[in-house]
Amino acid sequence: MKKKIKNIIFDFGGVIINIDYQVTVAAFKKLGIRNFEVQFSKLKQSHLFDELEKGTITPAEFFEQVRKISGAPVTDIQIRNAWNAILRDLPQQNIDFLLGLKNKYRLFLLSNTNEIHESEFMKMIEEKFGEDVLKKVFERTYFSHQINMRKPDTVIFKHVLKENNLLAEETLFIDDSPQHIEGAKIAGLQTFYFDKGKTLRDVLDVI
Repeated sequence: MKKKIKNIIFDFGGVIINIDYQVTVAAFKKLGIRNFEVQFSKLKQSHLFDELEKGTITPAEFFEQVRKISGAPVTDIQIRNAWNAILRDLPQQNIDFLLGLKNKYRLFLLSNTNEIHESEFMKMIEEKFGEDVLKKVFERTYFSHQINMRKPDTVIFKHVLKENNLLAEETLFIDDSPQHIEGAKIAGLQTFYFDKGKTLRDVLDVI
């Protein structure tokens, strides 16, 4: 690391909450969408999913477009359940670890997500923890669909930095998608690529 870290911006899916793309791919295949993995993956996705994550289309519009792609008479609920299947669990140890970090660093959450997923994972969090633990852990949370920007565009990183008076060189960004890491580097942030097999405790090696 080039300079002492004072702030840490975390990605959500694949870093804090466990997700599984293949479960959602399988669920959509059961609905008749055989090439779903071509439309949506960790590395890239079609314009439809970009629009959903930027909040420029509604869930209802998303459901209708998926129906057109599938050519099958699938319902909104079937699509919603298949889409939410990607969300697995939020381990208690991850929250405990983050609460410990909060004593030394300013913590922020920056996630490419959408209204459908947010509704589902917030319900999961409330059922498991009895409260919104994200508010306990993070100073601010940024969900792409709420601010009409998404990673890896540099504008979203600069937005978080400016709103919170953070210096890029004192800020560490953690994400499991390489293209998002590259976007953060362009914005001047220090980065940690959370690739397969890593745990949150591995972050201690770079702060």
